[in-house]
Parts: sequence; C-alpha cells; structure tokens
Amino acid sequence: MGIDRRSTLEIIRIINREDRRVPSAVAKQLNNIARIVDGVVDALRAGGRVFYVGAGTSGRLGVLDASEMPPTFGVSPLMFQGLIAGGSAALTRSVEAAEDDEESAVRELMRRGFSRGDVLIGLSASGGTPYVLAAARKAKQIGARVFGITCNAKAPLLWIADCAVVLRVGPEVIAGSSRMKCGTAQKMVLNMISTASMIRLGKVHGNVMIGLQPKSRKLRDRAIRIISQVARVEPDVAGEMLRRSHGDVRCAIVMARHGVSRHRAKSLLRRARGDPDKVATIVGRGRLGDG
Repeated sequence: MGIDRRSTLEIIRIINREDRRVPSAVAKQLNNIARIVDGVVDALRAGGRVFYVGAGTSGRLGVLDASEMPPTFGVSPLMFQGLIAGGSAALTRSVEAAEDDEESAVRELMRRGFSRGDVLIGLSASGGTPYVLAAARKAKQIGARVFGITCNAKAPLLWIADCAVVLRVGPEVIAGSSRMKCGTAQKMVLNMISTASMIRLGKVHGNVMIGLQPKSRKLRDRAIRIISQVARVEPDVAGEMLRRSHGDVRCAIVMARHGVSRHRAKSLLRRARGDPDKVATIVGRGRLGDG
C-alpha cells in the first residue's frame, strides 16, 4: 500500500523484493514440474503434440514459448502450439472479453486436430479462466492428458488437470496485475517444461543446442562454434560441414567427426536415433554404409 507515494528507487526496490519470491515458489513445485515434463516427453515420443492454452498474459507466454521451439531445437512448429483467447490479435493488444468465450476455445482446439495422443497445458494465474477450463474439459473428454499452471491453490483448473503446478507467489505489487509475479513464475515454469523435454528427447548435446536452425548470421556463427566444439575441428572446417549439411548441425557434426557424406551422416543418425555420440558405436562395429 502507498506505493504511489514512493520515490522511483523505492518503487523499484519493492518490485525487486517481491520478485525474489518467484524462484522460491517455483522451487516448491519441482516434483510436479518433473511429472509434467515426463508426460510431455512420453506424448512427443509417441508422435503427440503439446498445446499451451491461456488468455491475456498467460496466453502470450504460451505462444512465446511455443514459437521459440523450432529455431532453438529444430523441431516442427506443430510440435508445440500456443492457443490464446482472442486469437493473434490478442498478442499485441488486450482482448479481455475473449477469455470468457468457451466455444472458441473448443472450436480452435478441434480445428487444430487435437487428439488423445496430445497434451494440453492450461495456463491461468487465477486457474478459473473460462477459455482455459473449456479447452481442458474438452481435452479430458477426448482422453488426452491435461496439465495446469496456476497461482491459485483453490483454482477450478486443479479439479480437471491430471497434474498441476501451483505457484504461491503471494499478492502482486499492484493488486490484480498478474502479469507481474504470476507472469514471471509461469514463464520460468514454461522454460523448464519445454527445455527439459527437449533435453530428454536428445535435442541437446552436453549443454549445446545441436538442433538449432541457423537462419541468421548470429545463429550461423553459433552453429559453427557448436560443430567445432563437439566434433573437435577448426571453425573453418565446421563452417564447411555446415554448408555441406544444408544447415543441419547434427548432421554436420557426424560429417566432421567421421569424414562421411551428408547422405551417410543422415543414415547413421537415423540408426543412432539422432544421437551423434552413438554414431561412433555404429561406425566402430563396421556398419558404416549408405543405409
């Protein structure tokens, strides 16, 4: 209370002090986050997809996380999808009434072919957003796994979800402004879920992103550094392998390590289920060939 009568520095200090509560709230939910990651990994391995569903800030965070998966890990843009109440218009401006539109949530889910092999993750600070609850109920009706992320321990979403993360971040600095601590906490959890899932699926080697898509100068330079580091070759060699692999970092690593063509590298990676390290075992057994 009274934050409107504080100096700029005092306001910032108050916000910073409150933000420190977020990591602690997330840490208390690590077991549930891990359960969600395991569910996501199982679904993705079986060919399923992940749908983030939210409204307002929560919806924007879901769309943001989903949109970052293809360039970061080289996966299909269909693997992670974000549904936001109000559609694309709600990404850049507030469409408040859209969060009450239950029919549009179900309609959009069905338009995207949601099935029982997919996973739905409902995002709602209050845990009672009609748009999110309608989508969650539909997903359960279909037989899909449903998870939730909320900041309300009494959220209706908890009664629908198979597993939910409840982030007890406390009251916001500005009453009701869930874009603050609630938004920060949800962003942290989404980062954990998507990143840990990609690690479990072999999209990370050591701690580098071997699935990234080098579509900009910055990402191309990063790809070359990754190939050079993992394959232990000079940067100029790494750059040439990246060119010959048509921008496929994983393929370029195998080409550089084993002196094989792009075609053979891809064949070897298929046998090794995408793991460059396992390719060495296949080569060592004399199984190198055109596949």
